[in-house]
Amino acid sequence: MEHAELSTEQVLRRDIPWETYVSTKLISGTTLQLLRRYDHRSETHRAQLLHEDGPAYVRMFVHVLRDIFKEETVEYVLALIDEMLTANPKRARLFHDKTLADEDTYEPFLIVEVFQHLAYWLLSELLWRGNWFIQEKSCKILALIVSARPKNQNGGVVNSESNSKKAFTTIEDVLGGLVKWLCEQNCTKSPTRWYNMGSRSSKLKKPSHPTRGVPTAINCLATLLKEHVVRSSFVQADGIKLLVPLISPASTQQSIQLLYETCLCVWLLSYYEPAIEYLTTSRTLPSLVDVVKSSTKEKVVRVVVLTFKNLLSKGTLAAQMIDLQLPQVVQSLKAQAWSDEDLLEGLNYLEDGLKDSIKKLSSFDVYKQEVLLGNLDWSPMHKDPIFWRDNITHFEENDFQIIRVLITILDTGSNPRTLAVACFDLSQFIQHHPSGRLIVADLKAKERVMKLMNHENAEVTKNALLCIQRLFLGAKYASFLQA
Repeated sequence: MEHAELSTEQVLRRDIPWETYVSTKLISGTTLQLLRRYDHRSETHRAQLLHEDGPAYVRMFVHVLRDIFKEETVEYVLALIDEMLTANPKRARLFHDKTLADEDTYEPFLIVEVFQHLAYWLLSELLWRGNWFIQEKSCKILALIVSARPKNQNGGVVNSESNSKKAFTTIEDVLGGLVKWLCEQNCTKSPTRWYNMGSRSSKLKKPSHPTRGVPTAINCLATLLKEHVVRSSFVQADGIKLLVPLISPASTQQSIQLLYETCLCVWLLSYYEPAIEYLTTSRTLPSLVDVVKSSTKEKVVRVVVLTFKNLLSKGTLAAQMIDLQLPQVVQSLKAQAWSDEDLLEGLNYLEDGLKDSIKKLSSFDVYKQEVLLGNLDWSPMHKDPIFWRDNITHFEENDFQIIRVLITILDTGSNPRTLAVACFDLSQFIQHHPSGRLIVADLKAKERVMKLMNHENAEVTKNALLCIQRLFLGAKYASFLQA
């Protein structure tokens, strides 16, 4: 059976010849006794053993992983640890017990993931590419152990003070290696491999597993991004751009969970200022709006709303949210029956905050952002004569940039509502600007508008006709035409 297809249950059905390892001095008699007490016992019995002397069994696991390299045995011990932590994640604290001060409890997992030394990584092509079971379990276990560490541990000796002269694996080593591996799983480029022994820039442009690599990476990131050092490493590794393609409406239970954990990662990053700059300039915000508009899963909606709440006061993000019609989306969400208090509070906060932002923004700024994003709708300003009268000179800015963008939308737009509003806005410009008719004609808008008069959507043809009528008539007569 392929390693990537192994399940924990299948691995745990193995019988490992522990006595053989004693005869070859790979494990001690004490370790053998502990293994005999623990191996192939009931969950209740194992829970009692861990309750009575958990650190001793953690020491046993660490020693086996450190000293034995047979793949089937490594898989088996990782499955035991995974089972132990799945039953009770708080057991990860056992790896930080004071009695383990002389043990480097991180190192074995880093070795099986080929993280600790670059030379070892380069010489271990097979391990890096294959044995997904070992990589997946190591990553999951490391994430839990790191998250459970005492929060005053920032580096150096990973468990507690020790008189040992041994150089232990620092938390920076662990997190740096994890972030590197996690980013590799999200890479979607074609597989390439670099072989020059003198460079450190190599990357395996392919996940370790074609279908489970990305979900595993995102699941671990959702745990690890609570750490400031992980946020920093992830941003420096340009990891955020790997999240954006995963933010899209989901339907299956598996894809919903991946979407939720991806949005959870974005929410955690929204607390980190250097990450916000990337979120501002990428497609993150439009993607999140698309998700929250279509999702019915409360936990997904909650984490997206809480992300918006964090970002509302950051830079130009409030203006972007308004351009993306988030106020209307919030109103729609508030009309639905939600039970989560954080979600309800977040929606109220967004509603009030967006209202304040709209007041602070000039109406033309809002309109300009809407046009530049190419996502037009019938917001009140489009049909407000006062808006056009007061702001008509702003349309002259940057060599009539907004008019040029509206004309481009007629060529490139596919959404019927957007096309209809673009035609209407051009007709409004023709009506209110003294030279509007000549300017629009000089910019070659007539041919584009005329093509839309044969559009299958009635709203588009109606507003294309209105625009053509105003384009052919002088300003003196255009005011008699009504939309």
